[in-house]
Amino acid sequence: MQSIEEMLKKLENADNTQKNEIENQLVSIGSKAVPELVNQLQIVRGIKRGVVAMTLIRIGDASVEYLKKAAGNNKDFEWVAKYLISEITGELAA
Repeated sequence: MQSIEEMLKKLENADNTQKNEIENQLVSIGSKAVPELVNQLQIVRGIKRGVVAMTLIRIGDASVEYLKKAAGNNKDFEWVAKYLISEITGELAA
């Protein structure tokens, strides 16, 4: 099985179909992928960041705890985490 990092690297040259396939593969990993996805979200930029963010939203509630923890440890990431949590929970970010 490919690592999450390897899957994200493939996004550099992916068309929309491939991008969607990679996102679906990441979602299928589920909550086991969340810690690494939250870590990657703080590092990657561009299309990779968008795919990681959407994957965390699609995984849902399992992402919330890790996003909160990351926001507490990285003030520059706090607004991103709050936004994603609001998307997951359907509540406005505080």
